[in-house]
Amino acid sequence: MDLFSYQASQSNDAPLAARMRPRTLAEYEGQTKIVGEGRLLRRLIERDQLISLILWGPPGTGKTTLARIIAGASSAHFEPLSAVSAGVAELRKVVKEAGERRGMYGKRTVLFIDEIHRWNKAQQDAVLPAVEDGTVTLIGATTENPSFEINRALLSRCRVIVLEALEDAAIDAIIERALNDNERGLGQQQVQLSPEARDMLIHLASGDARAALTALEAAALTQVPEPNGQRLIDLEAIVEAYQRRNVAYDKTGELHYDAISALHKSVRDSDPDGGLYWLARMLEGGEDPLYVARRVIRMAVEDIGLADPLALGICVAAQQAVHFMGAGEGALALAQAVVYLAQAPKSNAVYRAYGAVLHDVEATRNEPVPLHLRNAVTGLMKGLGYGSGYQYAHDFKDAQVEQEHLPPNLAGHRYYYPTDHGYEARVQQRLAWRYPEDQAAMSEASTSATTPQSPPPKG
Repeated sequence: MDLFSYQASQSNDAPLAARMRPRTLAEYEGQTKIVGEGRLLRRLIERDQLISLILWGPPGTGKTTLARIIAGASSAHFEPLSAVSAGVAELRKVVKEAGERRGMYGKRTVLFIDEIHRWNKAQQDAVLPAVEDGTVTLIGATTENPSFEINRALLSRCRVIVLEALEDAAIDAIIERALNDNERGLGQQQVQLSPEARDMLIHLASGDARAALTALEAAALTQVPEPNGQRLIDLEAIVEAYQRRNVAYDKTGELHYDAISALHKSVRDSDPDGGLYWLARMLEGGEDPLYVARRVIRMAVEDIGLADPLALGICVAAQQAVHFMGAGEGALALAQAVVYLAQAPKSNAVYRAYGAVLHDVEATRNEPVPLHLRNAVTGLMKGLGYGSGYQYAHDFKDAQVEQEHLPPNLAGHRYYYPTDHGYEARVQQRLAWRYPEDQAAMSEASTSATTPQSPPPKG
């Protein structure tokens, strides 16, 4: 079906969400930040001054509808393409016709590409010259972050318009219009929503107008009319219409990265509730539980480290549990690991130390291993001084021996600075003989903590 065929979308056979699609800005609910009175995009639409746009937002927020409205308000020829089905050959045909239309009649062409993120680099490059020379004005719609999915050259020639999930008030207004519209909506069916059902319908929509209207239509179709002709929809009918709620999550898109970032930061900030929430959002949205397990293990070594050496083992055990039991039962093991990490003392000392080491490995001369650290496994090697001067730690008290283990150009460098958090405080004490400056700092801090402090001056 042609995406912009009003006749088809308004037929009685079309879904309610298609029939109720707004036709003008006056009917368009929400997104006041971009199309409210006086906003730039609204002024451009009203003045028929088109620029190339990328409409970015989650499903059901009005991207295609806004493109339709722009098309209806414009005097330009409109060409819709779907990136799911259209290829370069079809695109070139559209561009060729747009050039002829421009040359012969001076008429502009608006090219709308739905799901533009599905086009590969070659396909996006193919439309670039036509956008650049003004042969077409591009409007692309995408649910994915344009920074990752749209070529930089094409992106630089478009203005990105961010559409947000609709607020509850906008969803409520859309439902109200659908209930009362006799021509396109459910007005002739006399559908009535109980207050509880209406609240649940709005709540489960999560800002997706299409989801709300689809569930409303499903509930209405299953209700037997009362003797007076009304169809009463209660809370149970709405819950049944939704069946299992679709969790807002895309395991291949930006939300995949946003959610794992939120999970990681919740753990780092010692918030078990936040950690559990984002874990559930990911798993219920279809994320690979083994991917989550890998990231949880990373959290254990990056943010907990030696402050709690048990953390890594617990997370590896959770990964094994997921592998053994599967996603359903394994989710609880991941939940246990997330809560453990959230409550554990935190230290990124090992993480920072390894980062500093990597910097020196990449940025400094890679000198040979010092002779005293090499094994003299042959007579020739022994004659060359391999192992000469090496001090065997177990020959010394507490197996503590002072000798250099870094190459000469890095001699004396230090990378690991243990914190005083959790178990790592004991690590700090154990290494005090090697780093006497730490011991001095600890003693000074201890003295400061026990010495009465003078009150601050008044005023």
